[in-house]
Amino acid sequence: MRIAIFGNTYRPVIQSHIEVLFDYFKEKGVTLMLDNELYKFVQAHDNCCLEHTEIIEGDDFEADMALSIGGDGTFLNTAARIGRKDIPILGINTGRLGFLADVPSEAILPSLDAVLDKNFILEERALLFVETSDGSLFDYPYSLNEVSVQKQDSSSMISITASVNGEKVHTYQADGLIISTPTGSTAYSMSVGGPLVAPQSQNFILSPVASHSLNVRPLIVPDSWTIELEVHSRSQCYLVALDGRSKVLESSTKLRITKADYTVKVIKQLNHTFFDTLKNKLMWGVDKRN
Repeated sequence: MRIAIFGNTYRPVIQSHIEVLFDYFKEKGVTLMLDNELYKFVQAHDNCCLEHTEIIEGDDFEADMALSIGGDGTFLNTAARIGRKDIPILGINTGRLGFLADVPSEAILPSLDAVLDKNFILEERALLFVETSDGSLFDYPYSLNEVSVQKQDSSSMISITASVNGEKVHTYQADGLIISTPTGSTAYSMSVGGPLVAPQSQNFILSPVASHSLNVRPLIVPDSWTIELEVHSRSQCYLVALDGRSKVLESSTKLRITKADYTVKVIKQLNHTFFDTLKNKLMWGVDKRN
């Protein structure tokens, strides 16, 4: 069995997690592969456990499973590195909320036992695919959480005309617009008032950012539909971000957003559900008056 490990090296606590993992897999006949940056981090702190590991350089690697150690941002980066490889990902949380990376530090070993015993749920998460009218290329034109269109500077708002399946829906006068997957409904979209959507739902969410109109609300559409965006800005450019990976485009560049033709495989614990996460992470439904 080959396990690829990716991690957030900006959090020193990751070192103790790596030691736990190496000690756990030591006698299990597993080949561990560390992302290049993570390998350098471990090497700089304690290289005693690196003798039988491999280094992941670039995207040319194969594995049976991936471990993402960090927060949801690290998980998103891991998903981008894996791409179409169809490698399931288990997220170990060293961040704050952790909707994707939802295995807490104290549950690492029981979770790994369950994975090796094949006692887990494998969820398939939809991604967004972004194309541009002028052929501008993204290093990775897919996003697991959201695609956000925003003003490139801090001055005036922008106008975003959104069309769905060729029909104009609305021209948003706002600071931006978020196109979110169900997975991303608990991320940026939620922070601007978007609805919480179960990950298994086959929908996309359009959520305006600081809309200038009080009667404009988030909109949910089927993920089989095509979303097209046309942006007008006084600065003649705008910012588009795919899971935080940003790029500045000219206003003349239109965006076409569709459902990707592959999914990300997420490993979930058998006794852990989306609603458990809402209750535990967001205090959903908790009445503090008692």
